[in-house]
Amino acid sequence: MSVGILLVTHNRIGCELLETAKETLGFCPLQTRALGVLQDMDPAEMMRHAEAIVDELDDGDGVLVLTDAYGSTPSNVASSLASDQRITVVAGVNLPMLLRIFNYPGLHLAELADKALTGGQDGVLLVERFRTRKEL
Repeated sequence: MSVGILLVTHNRIGCELLETAKETLGFCPLQTRALGVLQDMDPAEMMRHAEAIVDELDDGDGVLVLTDAYGSTPSNVASSLASDQRITVVAGVNLPMLLRIFNYPGLHLAELADKALTGGQDGVLLVERFRTRKEL
């Protein structure tokens, strides 16, 4: 058993992140799905669809839901799911976050959420601070 991963994002952002992570690693170590939220979707239908995906993904260890922009419609869908104890939500998904998560498939939900946070934060850099003098 392992934690399931659900990306709830605007349009195809989550699908593209997931596809890129799979290509980078060569496989996907966790059961993962992406739900693209479109502007013209019915909110009630969107919630039913998200809940059904969570039920598919949860094999008893819970589901980590990743969303793109806190306060947006996808984030609100994810936050509504979080009332369920088996779900933890992290906003601000990026590729480094997803790759970090996939490198720790055996962790429990809370630990995986912590890895998501550190992976996402560590992946945001001001590149100029890492250039060598030779490059300048």
